[in-house]
Amino acid sequence: MNRTRMTGHSSRSRSQTGGRSFAPVGGSGGGGRFGSPAPRRPGGYERRAVPAGGEFALPETVTPGLPAVGAFGDLDLPAELLAALGAQGVTVPFPIQGATLPNTLAGRDVLGRGRTGSGKTLAFGLALLARTAGQRAEPRQPLALVLVPTRELAQQVTDALTPYARSVKLRLTTLVGGVPLGRQAGALRAGVEVVVATPGRLKDLLDRGDCRLDQVAVTVLDEADQMADMGFMPQVTALLDRVRPGGQRMLFSATLDRNVDLLVRRYLSDPVVHSVDPSAGAVTTMEHHVLHVHGYDKQQVTTEIAAREGRVMMFLDTKHAVDALTEHLLSSGVRAAALHGGKSQPQRTRTLAQFKTGHVTVLVATNVAARGIHVDNLDLVVNVDPPTDPKDYLHRGGRTARAGESGSVVTLVTPSQRRGAVRLMAAAGIVPQAAQVRSGEEALNRITGSRIPSGVPVRITAPAARGPRAGGGSRDRGRRRPRPAFGTAA
Repeated sequence: MNRTRMTGHSSRSRSQTGGRSFAPVGGSGGGGRFGSPAPRRPGGYERRAVPAGGEFALPETVTPGLPAVGAFGDLDLPAELLAALGAQGVTVPFPIQGATLPNTLAGRDVLGRGRTGSGKTLAFGLALLARTAGQRAEPRQPLALVLVPTRELAQQVTDALTPYARSVKLRLTTLVGGVPLGRQAGALRAGVEVVVATPGRLKDLLDRGDCRLDQVAVTVLDEADQMADMGFMPQVTALLDRVRPGGQRMLFSATLDRNVDLLVRRYLSDPVVHSVDPSAGAVTTMEHHVLHVHGYDKQQVTTEIAAREGRVMMFLDTKHAVDALTEHLLSSGVRAAALHGGKSQPQRTRTLAQFKTGHVTVLVATNVAARGIHVDNLDLVVNVDPPTDPKDYLHRGGRTARAGESGSVVTLVTPSQRRGAVRLMAAAGIVPQAAQVRSGEEALNRITGSRIPSGVPVRITAPAARGPRAGGGSRDRGRRRPRPAFGTAA
């Protein structure tokens, strides 16, 4: 289908269009009230075809955006926020911040596409806080909402925004599963201006009558593509339909596939579009390696990489495989911990804290950790099991080389996986460096910093502040049933 670009349209305000508009593709633009069914598309409207890469084209902006700025002082930010930025040592905005903040501070909707680590949290967070500052929320009626797909990302956003929210005297709370619902309901009853939430838990609190969204004037969808991938789209649209009509929307996504495209067209009005690092290949500080290993040697190669100096994240496909590898690494003398959806929220929070402080040096995870985790100076990510989806590869790799830091992504590939790995890299836009490696070889050490582990079993103890304790024997209490190899899918 030939796609007509949107050109020559006059800018129209929301009052003129009667609410949130739907981006036309050629012809004159129509509109409908926010949350109402999409209008029929006579003549000028057509369904956009999906290009070969699986993404829709970014929409055109009808009303030109404001120019980017090179310093936070050039923005219309409250003095308290500027002071807080200085206190946090944040002096120069990242590209996505400098480009989007002039527009979001002016109330414009924004569609931002960029890999994790590009500075999106402050890009939407500073605008959300600046536009909410000076207001006071009634009980159960927050004024601003950030929707995220995972508990880990919710906590990261909360941690990043808390010092700035305090500077402008805004109350912020996190609503996620895995923790007592009553405590979160109590925070809402006391009144909070800003809510950071996962869709499922927010829906639970709405259904109980503990929260209302009709006063939310600023809404952010962060990692919208992962929310779609995780099956949250019906919940997300139901929540957005309950937010105050005519409010400001900001949507950030690493990719723009069909489901995200539908969100953009339904809920964003003439958005300012900004794209940063549309593929991981654009990240010049990140190296990509494919290491060809023999199946019989894969476990030892993985163990030697895990025993390196510094921290490393290792990804596998299943919870069972994650637990098996973690157990093997601990018995080999490597301070490892597992992170996956089968762990309770307190366990996941504790594990992340231990990893960030260096108490744990290897985080073994499923894709639950592929978004929402930021650890400073994490310079190596290892795909023990190669992902099958290029988006998963990009998001796993996004844990390193964040915010201008350098890092490497290493993918272990057995002979039977070679063909799939070639297709994966091509689809992800990656041209990796490839090498055949064996355990104990110099090439493995040169690429990953691998070392031979001590072989002395370790036990990770809580709290995170305590150091690791070397054990004198096995961690078993009694006899254990044999476990399957860690590098296979269940």
